Amino acid sequence: MALWRIRATVDDRPGYLSVLTASLALRGINILTVQVHTTEVGAVDDFLVDAPDQLTEADLRAAVERGRGRDCWVARSEARGLADQPTRVLGLATRLVRDPDAAGEALRALLGADPVTWRPAPADPPGGVGATTMLLADASGGSYELSRREPTFTPAEYARAQALIELAGAVIRRDADRVTLVLPDAAEVLVRSATVDDLPSVARLHETCSDRSRRRRYLGAAALPSPARLRRLLEPERGLTLVATAGPGAAEPVVAMGNLLGEGDEAEVALLVRDDWQRRGLGSALLRRLLGHADRAGYAAVLLHVEAENTPMLRTVRRLGRPASVQRDGTLLTVAVPLDAQRAGLPRQAGPTGRSGRSD
Repeated sequence: MALWRIRATVDDRPGYLSVLTASLALRGINILTVQVHTTEVGAVDDFLVDAPDQLTEADLRAAVERGRGRDCWVARSEARGLADQPTRVLGLATRLVRDPDAAGEALRALLGADPVTWRPAPADPPGGVGATTMLLADASGGSYELSRREPTFTPAEYARAQALIELAGAVIRRDADRVTLVLPDAAEVLVRSATVDDLPSVARLHETCSDRSRRRRYLGAAALPSPARLRRLLEPERGLTLVATAGPGAAEPVVAMGNLLGEGDEAEVALLVRDDWQRRGLGSALLRRLLGHADRAGYAAVLLHVEAENTPMLRTVRRLGRPASVQRDGTLLTVAVPLDAQRAGLPRQAGPTGRSGRSD
């Protein structure tokens, strides 16, 4: 007996699956597992079967066609195919929890796709599946493009793949840059990824900052941001937000927040540091960690919009020791820090939209 994988489309009507399975049974083909993928053109049935050794691929195709199946795909399988799909997906999810950077390999193992390509630009349209290609939105920025000649992709496979990518992104956001920093004055702060649960503490951070700090952060707007806006900053669609707490516990007060907001192949950085924690190296530490994340995520450059009088922030940028270009628009400076000379292009002009400003 030999293991085979068979995929075929049948009309999604009562009894049609039984006709196909009966046709296989008449030829001594034992069905070990079956998955049904609902599509717009019918039900795509995916079988793992044990067939007599004398049966060829052509024999299996003929059996499927006699059972009213169409668009048939047949390939030899290995013993590892005996693991059911939920078990395989859970195994890949476990791997991603341990190593979220292995998302590409997990997608290849899940779908048999080759190649699997990551791009820094978001998927356009934002995700989708075709016969031989699949686009997946990466929550941490960018997108994955998958190709497979056959069998054709199905919506169910797309949903599984997107769920794995979202899991990897969640792990990255949770674990990225979680570290205890010792500042030059020996003070210790915990830096970690932000979550929506930090909303009360971050709101309190804004309340305790001076009007000047808030104006520098929001480019002239000293009013307190709305809870809805803070929630969007804490969990951006693309990028990362870090918070610094004055102690090891989650309940400790938030004394600084750093935002990395992705847009195309560039990302904007924003910092807000409580007044009594400024000029102590905390802003520099947050900025370095955000740039490190942007570099790993594949962005070509990071942009900072800084008021010309904000000398502490400009000094913080100079301390990075990275080349940077500066463009001026009235009292607003746009500082572009390239992350990779091969990826970086000319920085886009970014006006004072009020979405991001900077304060060390």
